[in-house]
Amino acid sequence: MTTPTTYQQPEIDAALAVIKFDAQGLVPAIAQQHDTGEILMMAWMDRGAVAETMRTGRACYWSRSRKAPWRKGDTSGHIQTLVELRIDCDGDTLLALVDQTGVACHTGRHNCFFRAIRDGVLAEIAPIEIDMEKDKV
Repeated sequence: MTTPTTYQQPEIDAALAVIKFDAQGLVPAIAQQHDTGEILMMAWMDRGAVAETMRTGRACYWSRSRKAPWRKGDTSGHIQTLVELRIDCDGDTLLALVDQTGVACHTGRHNCFFRAIRDGVLAEIAPIEIDMEKDKV
């Protein structure tokens, strides 16, 4: 398992100062497996989730449906350990390089990008690895 990267408060403040949150106070965050480059998922972060992720080294997002912080893996055990947090050129998108433990997608697939148009139809191109209903903690 990867040792989480954590940041000190001055680094967190510097990041928060350049991130451009939208009108709802959110910024899109792409989670990418640090060693393979696989794109795992996209989620939203608010200021608190960015700070929590940087402070603890565990990916934390903002759940728009629950209107509450969501630390990846708290209920499933499928955590994302932060390796590095990057901010894009415009400051309006984050890239979280992570070490994924278990699956990233709530469907039980390794990543959320498991559908593609193939031969004119929408096809599922990745198998379900874990039955998330049965595997709930």
